[in-house]
Amino acid sequence: MLEPLVDILIEDPRWEEIDLSALAEHAARAVLADRGLDPEDFEISLLGCDDARIAVLNADFRGKASPTNVLSWPSDERAAEDDGGEPDLPEPFAPGIPEALGDIAIAYETCVREAGDQGKALRDHVLHLLVHGTLHLLGFDHIREGDAALMEEIEVRVLDRMGILNPYGE
Repeated sequence: MLEPLVDILIEDPRWEEIDLSALAEHAARAVLADRGLDPEDFEISLLGCDDARIAVLNADFRGKASPTNVLSWPSDERAAEDDGGEPDLPEPFAPGIPEALGDIAIAYETCVREAGDQGKALRDHVLHLLVHGTLHLLGFDHIREGDAALMEEIEVRVLDRMGILNPYGE
């Protein structure tokens, strides 16, 4: 049996209804496979929380005292120097000792509201956000135009492999 890639803490039990643990594992493994990384060499921590909790985290870490859908905290700075360039992918720590990629938090109410507003299945929207969060842990971002284009391209490709339509509607 494979060791889990994602170590999950569920604070909001509503996440159990859609099996957040399985979705997170699926999304994270898909991203790592796309990047040519062995999931057995890495680990991710995930917090399944509610809007109140993520609003506190968003205020503490981003200075924005409001809920958001997903937050990510990479364990290392991996961003590309050049806009649109590939980030420095992580290296395994040592055989049999997974390297921590970082932490992700995802908020239930915001995800439900966004999925409804966008006419998407909650499961598909959550998978997209988990793919997005995992890419952030690998150094991808969307602040600069070229970086955003690269990140979106990878998200669309990974989600397509999971049978999920392009979330950007193109």
